[in-house]
Formats: sequence, structure tokens, C-alpha cells
Amino acid sequence: MSGPGIVRYYCTAGNGMESFLIDELKRKLAAEDVCRIPGKVLFSTSARISRVCDLKAAERLFLLLKQDSPLRIPTYTSPAKVSSVMQSKLLSDKNEWTSAVMTWSRLQGELTHSRTTVQTPGTAMGVRRKRDEARACRAKTNTSTVEQREEDSWNISPWSDEHNGSPKMGKKRKRDDDGDGERNHADLRSSFGKIDKNLESIKNVKDETNLSGNTADCDKAMSGLQDSVGHSSWMEDMVKDFAEEMKASVEKDKPELPVSFRISCKCTGSLSRWFSTQEVSKVIGAGLNRLLGWKAVLKNPQLEVNVSLSDDYCLLGIPLTRLPLANRSYIKITGLRSTVAWAMTTLAQIQPGSCVLDPMCGVGTILVEAAQEHKAASFLGVDIDDGQLQKARENIGFADLGTRVHLLKASSTVLPLPSASVDAVICDLPFGRKFGTKMSMAANLPLILTEMERVLHTGGTLVLLLSPQLSGLLKKCLVEKSPAEASSQEEMPQTRKHNCSSPGQENQTVPFQPGGKYLPTQETGQEHSVLSSLKHQATFRISLGAIDGLIHQYIKVEV
Repeated sequence: MSGPGIVRYYCTAGNGMESFLIDELKRKLAAEDVCRIPGKVLFSTSARISRVCDLKAAERLFLLLKQDSPLRIPTYTSPAKVSSVMQSKLLSDKNEWTSAVMTWSRLQGELTHSRTTVQTPGTAMGVRRKRDEARACRAKTNTSTVEQREEDSWNISPWSDEHNGSPKMGKKRKRDDDGDGERNHADLRSSFGKIDKNLESIKNVKDETNLSGNTADCDKAMSGLQDSVGHSSWMEDMVKDFAEEMKASVEKDKPELPVSFRISCKCTGSLSRWFSTQEVSKVIGAGLNRLLGWKAVLKNPQLEVNVSLSDDYCLLGIPLTRLPLANRSYIKITGLRSTVAWAMTTLAQIQPGSCVLDPMCGVGTILVEAAQEHKAASFLGVDIDDGQLQKARENIGFADLGTRVHLLKASSTVLPLPSASVDAVICDLPFGRKFGTKMSMAANLPLILTEMERVLHTGGTLVLLLSPQLSGLLKKCLVEKSPAEASSQEEMPQTRKHNCSSPGQENQTVPFQPGGKYLPTQETGQEHSVLSSLKHQATFRISLGAIDGLIHQYIKVEV
């Protein structure tokens, strides 16, 4: 921690996603001291933990426990010496560990509170409710007492002054009783004013007590509250009830240090030649057990410590959520990685009132991510497959997006939309690995791209996720060649195949396409760029697990 209320975190991110995460941290959280290492981004922020957990480009979130230089191990040394060096470097400061765990415990409490959908009334509100009920009861009692005294004063007995010819004495007693009632009400109002002030101070003391675990300050504040209410029996009972509730709340909210833990370790570089990942975990676990007296368990520990050791850095952190941030609670059926889908929507430059198209929407992951981020835009998903459209409907309904997202069954090669009718096009063209496809992407890429360009208005943005193979074909389609260059290439074998046509379509003439663009044909011997109005902005290479993908961003300009 670098200042009051500032906490140091780090997030993991897929390869190539770090730049998207850094931009999001600065834009949404005003993060400071942002540091990037491969697959991770470190940052500091004073934002609430609930806002930090809403990051869309991050995979997992950790509280930073320790960041240090890498371990330097001499060439000739014993394993025992390596273990000693490792424990000395990572476990030397006990206060560092206890302070981090206290912060982790506090953040867990804030997360639990933010996730509570039904908020219970506060203790102070309960006291005020009791106070109001007691006030009404007291007023009713005073009224009854006055009425009873008035009735008694006029029930003349043989020994009364009235009987002796003095009826004025009864009226005088009634006036005195009324005056006493008014003075009692004034005293009550004064007492309630003092109580309100003391309740506020007690609330502040309770907040501090939750962090320190010391109830002495709470007891002192309670004694002040008792002094402020005098010696009324009903008020004393109410204060005692409040004191018991306060102490119970403090004990409940008091952070407890974990007594069981587990080490999750990733070890690379020179250290991995000495120890396996399991052996490193055992060495650190044994040292932590001696340092703090915690018990190492593998199943359901109270605390998990993640250790990353390499030749470049040492990094220790504590996970803040059980599930990765990439696991979206609003997506029922998963398709494209949600972090990648979100990154594509950020490149689309979506504005309030924009109309956004996904011409091959699949299960609708891109549409859902975009609609969650941009509440004032409308979205249209197109797909030719009924099964995919049904899954997309389930996702849209599960995310409760209402009528902001519409679905349409159509082919991406012939979109039933007017020209220049959408502000942004975002599309993940199927790679054919996770989900099969009935069409050849390589053969139909020019047709698909031409339709995307046609429906996109000038100034709009096109964002594509392609495999490395399709990215190579995209570059060939975007290169506008002169007739002389095209004639010279016509004599070369397999020219038509390299220009995005399948072997079975070498002699096929493609007619004039909507939007006024011609595709390359065997008869003309010339090539015209099918995307000549699209200006390249950026390309990002990202990891999709087994393979990499490339995100391309284009802006449509006047030709």
C-alpha cells in the first residue's frame, strides 16, 4: 500500500491482452503505478473492491503480497542452501505477511457486503425505531397519567378540599401536572439530541474497531451514550440492547487471520532446475508454518498464496475471488473467450445511439459483452445456423438485455440490410476448430468482407478476429494491384487460389455485388480491392489457448 486507502493489486491476462487491461485500469479505476510483466499487470488504486472486480479484460485478481527481484542462485550450491535462500527472501518480514492478510480479510468483507442483495436495517436504524416506539409509548403514558389525575381530582371525597368548599385546589394540581409533562417532553427531546450525536460517534468507533479488533473504544463510547440518557429505566433498557447489538456486530465483523493455507506455485527458469513446482511449494509452506504457525492443507484452505518465480521476478499474491473474473455471471452458454470479446467491443468505438452488427454472431458472446458495456446502443446479430441462434437467444435472455439486442437468420454473404446502415461491425470468423462451419471461410472471405463494408457507413469501424491463415488471406484481398501486376500474376500457377478462391471456383465468375464492388474474375485479368475503402488502424495478436488469433481494426473512409 502506497497511501491511505490505496491497495496494490495485480491481474493475470491472456497473452496479448495486457494492453487492453492497462487501458481499462487507467480509464475506469484511475490506477496508478501500473506495471506490466508478461501475462500480468500490477497496479494501485483506491477504488472499491467491487469496482476492481468488474474489470473485463482481466482473467484473475490478486492482492499483491510481495514483488521482488529474482532469486540469484550460485552455480555450485546444495539444495539445502537454495531452500534457505528462498525462505529468507520470501518470508523474511512477518509484518509484511500479517498486514497483507489483514487487508485481504477486509477486502473479503467488503466483497461479501457488496454481494448481499438483501440489505438488513442498520443497528442505529433499529435503535431509532425503538426510540420512536418508546417515545410514542411514553407520550401515551403521560397522557394517560394526566387524564387519570384529572379524573381523580374531580372525584371529590369527603376529606377533599372540595368537600370543604375549595374546588380550585384540584384545578391547580391539574395545571402543575401539565407543566411537569411539558418539562418531561423537553428533557426527552434534549436527551434524544444527545443520543443522535452519540450514535454517530459510536458508528465511527465501530468502523475503527472492526479493523483493530479492540472493543475497549466501543465500551467507552457506550458509557458516554448511557450518561447522555440519564436514569430513565426504559431508556437504559434500550441502551443496553444497543450495546449488546454493537458488541455482537463488532465480534462478527472482526477479521480473523487464516489458520489454514495452500501454496500454488509456478516456477520457471534456473530455479526449476533445482526444484519442481511441488518442492518449491513445500519449502515455502514449511517456512510459512514456522513463521506464522499456520497449517498447510490441500483441500478447502482458508487462504491461498500464489507464488510466481522466474529469472525476471518474484511475485506473491493472494486471490481475491474463487472464480476468475473472466467467468461472466451474465453469460449462460460460453463461446468466444469473454475477455477477447470485450476487447473487440472496445476497438469498435461504440457511441450512444450506435447500431452495431455481428454478421456471424454464434452464441452471441460479442453481442452480450457489447450490450453490457454500452447501455445506450442497439445491436443486431446475424447467423445462418438455427442452433446457434437459439443459444444466442438464451444468452440474451439470461443477461436480461431486453429489446436492445435483436437476432436475424441470414447469410453473412448476403446481408438483408441497406447499404451504410450500421455504425460498427464486429465479427469473429469461425476458425473451424471449436465450432464447425458449413462453408469454407477461405473461399467466402471476399464475399463476407464485401458485405461488411457495404453495410458499414463512412467513418464506421470494422473489427475482425481471424486465424493466422485467414489473416494472411485478408492482407492479399486488401492489396490493390495494377492491371499490369495482375496480368503478370495471371501467368503464375495457383494465382486464383491465393486470391481467396477455392480450387473448384477457379473458372467461376462472381457477379456485381451489392455496394458497387467487383470481385476478381478469371475473365477480366484484373484485380480490384474488395475493401479499398477500409483503412487499417491496428492489429493485435492474442492467445486463444491452443492457437493464436489476430484482431484487426479498420475504419471506413471515402474512396
